[in-house]
Amino acid sequence: MNLQPLLDVLGIQKEAARALADDLRGQITELQDSLREAETHLEHLEITRKTIAGLAHRLPAAPPDLPEHPDYPQILAVFNEATGPLRARDVCEALGHELLPKNIEGTRAKLKRLVRLDILAEADTGNFTRKPRP
Repeated sequence: MNLQPLLDVLGIQKEAARALADDLRGQITELQDSLREAETHLEHLEITRKTIAGLAHRLPAAPPDLPEHPDYPQILAVFNEATGPLRARDVCEALGHELLPKNIEGTRAKLKRLVRLDILAEADTGNFTRKPRP
């Protein structure tokens, strides 16, 4: 019996298996490199999260959203320029509104709303000031 053809086929299969094994080793090396990079990235993200969490108390709080009305930004601009407490009448005058009771009361209601939003403070009854920024 001639075994040479069988040995030749086994040799071809051996080379193919060796090539496959070499290719798989290369893929394993690439995957291990990718895994190391991903693990390093995860470590950096965790460090960043801990750092931010540790500093969170130092960050200023986001200002609350102002109600949808064109007077609110103007009212805050008036308080930014003010050197002391303002009454609703003063704000109304600074905004150029007529000094009618309905305008003054509407402005007072807006000032009270800004107090509830913790943007203004009512120093004493009817006197409003801008809250200090942290």
